Amino acid sequence: MTRFLSKQIPTFLCATSLFLSVVCGQLSAQTHESRHSQQEANTQVTSKLNAPKIIFFDVNETLLDLTAMRSSVGEALGGRDDLLPLWFSTMLHHSLVDSTTGRFHTFGEVGVASLLMVAEIEGIELTKAQAKTAIVTPLRSLPPHPDVRDGLRALKDKGYKLVSLTNSSNQGVYTQFKNADLLSYFDERLSVEDINLYKPDTRTYEWAIAKMGIAPEDAMLVAAHGWDIAGAKQAGWQAAFIARPGKVLYPLAIAPDTVVSGLDELVSQLPDAK
Repeated sequence: MTRFLSKQIPTFLCATSLFLSVVCGQLSAQTHESRHSQQEANTQVTSKLNAPKIIFFDVNETLLDLTAMRSSVGEALGGRDDLLPLWFSTMLHHSLVDSTTGRFHTFGEVGVASLLMVAEIEGIELTKAQAKTAIVTPLRSLPPHPDVRDGLRALKDKGYKLVSLTNSSNQGVYTQFKNADLLSYFDERLSVEDINLYKPDTRTYEWAIAKMGIAPEDAMLVAAHGWDIAGAKQAGWQAAFIARPGKVLYPLAIAPDTVVSGLDELVSQLPDAK
């Protein structure tokens, strides 16, 4: 038996090595093709869009600049800014766990829990109070991106009804808009807190249009997150992706109707509201 294994193991390892080489080569080619498709998507925009009855906006990163919160979270993790993507993906992952299991917690609570999880994984000492301070304090007073106020004002001048649709709590987004001086631009503020489901669950988009009394084709989502765009398009909405720094589309989802670098570009593509 030992003699048999000694002859077969090298053959098995060689075959395994060849298999992995082929698979890795295929994955590398697919990754290159995916990146190329993403670059093409980011350069293709629609010259004119259909006028929606309501434009829905995601809030964090789409309208508000998260730089201050990233710095705060990085400091809480001992200066490990490289862990920020892990924290954010952990937070999104477990918000969907809440949606699936029916155990809803606010996005702030999920964010704190996720930060504690990342700290534990990395062996970083962090208390719940410290995690909450690192997230909640800067989140309340995030500034808008430079293009936001003028862009929202221009959309209002074109006659559009603007509604925010966020994973944050009702009180949270009210405080954010008040501190960022954005309250006056929005006709309504909707939070998934009211239905205990997180975007991009398609039921959140269905709930939003039902609440506003419009059909899917009469809604447009503006967001800087590929997962949010994916949910809205799956729900039958129009969608505009704002390519904020470091943000890309999910290449396996339905493509957005336009990709823009800022709200000013979106304003130029939209006709006046009907």
